[in-house]
Amino acid sequence: MTTMRTDMRIAASTLERLLEADRLTVGMCVRAHGENLIVGRQDVRADKGTETDDRVRFTRLSPSAWGISVKRHTGRWERTPFSGSIAEMVDVMRTYMQHLVAS
Repeated sequence: MTTMRTDMRIAASTLERLLEADRLTVGMCVRAHGENLIVGRQDVRADKGTETDDRVRFTRLSPSAWGISVKRHTGRWERTPFSGSIAEMVDVMRTYMQHLVAS
């Protein structure tokens, strides 16, 4: 169990570093939830304070492979056909999902 938590912390740190490296994804936040890394943006609302607007979910498929899902307007996650390394999935986000990750 401890190894999985350590692996997820390392993966989250890697993902954060990749997101900060590009102007499109800079400022996005990452949180771990089980075998998933949830990527979102902080939303500041006058009536509710700060909330996280979840946008993309990275699901661990193997030690080196991840799949990504997008959050729909219904609040449900929809899988995409993409899978690969964290770096490859960040490239997919920046290429095919610009409308979801832009601030």
